[in-house]
Amino acid sequence: MRLSQFNNLSHAQALQSLQECCHCYQWAVAVANMRPFSSLKKLIEQAAELWQMADEAQILEAFSGHARIGDIELLRSKFAGKAGEEQGQVLAADEAVLQRLQQLNDEYFERNGFIFIVCASGKSAQQMLTLLQARIHNSRDAEIQNGAREQGEITKLRLRNLITD
Repeated sequence: MRLSQFNNLSHAQALQSLQECCHCYQWAVAVANMRPFSSLKKLIEQAAELWQMADEAQILEAFSGHARIGDIELLRSKFAGKAGEEQGQVLAADEAVLQRLQQLNDEYFERNGFIFIVCASGKSAQQMLTLLQARIHNSRDAEIQNGAREQGEITKLRLRNLITD
């Protein structure tokens, strides 16, 4: 949609569109309340500034809106379309890489209590596996921060896809 259309959506419609970009209710409300935006650049800047202020509960809420990378059945059934594109090239990966992604994602979840978050757009399954291997032994606090940073990148990508001008 065009920015002018987004600016003129009802509050409920704007909230729904924003929550599709970042599954954090408080963030979406705050961004919706800042309308109208003069440009996509301003929208992205303001959204990023608000995301920087998110607390752990808000970050974890945003994480809950994602499929586990490597969980192919969940990706196919729950997050077809947009998520499939955002998951990079995971659907074209070889079975051994997918199995290792699944195994490490399970270990990551058990260690941290939330899924591994990465902006996977354009990344191969092997690249995502390498990133997961590099981060799996980090502290939970470090991973909340790493995941929040990645969520910010995902949100920017989704906002750019939402607004066409």
